[in-house]
Amino acid sequence: MTRTVWIKADDAVGDWETRKQRITAGIEAGVDWVLVDDDDVSRVRELGDINVAAFRSDADVVDDIEADGDSQPDAVFVGKDGEGDGTVDLPNDFSGSADLTTLRRGGDTPQGAYVRIFDENYEAFAETAAKEADYTAVIGEDWTIIPLENLIARIGEETDLLAGVTTAEEAQTAFETLELGADGVLLDTDDPDEIRNTVEIRDAAERETLDLQHGEVLDVERAGMADRVCIDTGSLMEHDEGMLIGSMSRGLFFVHAETAESPYVASRPFRVNAGAVHAYVRTPDGGTKYLSELKSGDEVQVVDTEGNTREAIVGRVKIEKRPMFRVELQVGDDRIETLLQNAETIKVATSEGRTAVTDLTEGDEMLLYYEDVARHFGEAVEESIIEK
Repeated sequence: MTRTVWIKADDAVGDWETRKQRITAGIEAGVDWVLVDDDDVSRVRELGDINVAAFRSDADVVDDIEADGDSQPDAVFVGKDGEGDGTVDLPNDFSGSADLTTLRRGGDTPQGAYVRIFDENYEAFAETAAKEADYTAVIGEDWTIIPLENLIARIGEETDLLAGVTTAEEAQTAFETLELGADGVLLDTDDPDEIRNTVEIRDAAERETLDLQHGEVLDVERAGMADRVCIDTGSLMEHDEGMLIGSMSRGLFFVHAETAESPYVASRPFRVNAGAVHAYVRTPDGGTKYLSELKSGDEVQVVDTEGNTREAIVGRVKIEKRPMFRVELQVGDDRIETLLQNAETIKVATSEGRTAVTDLTEGDEMLLYYEDVARHFGEAVEESIIEK
């Protein structure tokens, strides 16, 4: 499931300057969508590149169905100033709702429903609207968790369910409700910190945690010269972070980022000295890429020594001829290996802590990620592939 963060920035928020500050904070933090009134769509597009959803009445849909360009939203929402927010009394027969009539208009623009949950009738109304809508935003009033639990359990995959929240803490609860969680949150706040924290929670919910283990060092030998790859990312890495690198896709070695200071070389916490061009690096989708394939703009997976992961964008790939070590590990009944540069600045994680590759000796326990799979073009496959 891909989680999303939406910012609510319609006229209920305040004047345009107030809305503008909220939208700008959202764009800078990395939110996925902004939900505004129809008249603000073109102004939002001038602020930055972001998906724009707009509240639109039934009449506006008829008038603007041919609209395009900067004034055309990426998604149309109904429910504001109507049955969805209680402005118009909710009918007993939901099929006669103006909201649902609008949603049934179809077309290429995704449709969304906005429903405030005042009581069980509105909860049922949201469930009905979800059958027609690509996106269903529900805002709990007196009750928040119970209606959300009910809707998560009932709606299924026919819509993206967005939970209305006002804080990052509420967003985390929404993402964790019934273990499945909401598909996204509609955040209603002016606080830039809450916006940033909500985006961080979204990112954390998307990340996998890997089961790292130790393998016994069988051999460390000089292997001559090779084309070595440094991966320079657009992010600073922490002292316990690095990447998973290896000559064999089933066993990837943990190689530390160059965060440590030394008497001769300044730290470069954006860099992982990753080994020779033939080797693999793990990517955020669980696949691999050859180091030789990497280029600026690609994404790689950053992992810490506990197996927590995140994404980083490659800013530069630096390839130079350097002397190498061949490092071989024993993992159960299997043997895996890779090539790493022969230099004191290349650090790996062992059971004794951070260790320079030049100090590795037979019998050391070295951290790695091992999975008994074969890969074809970076994707795990069920077939027999021999790597040696």
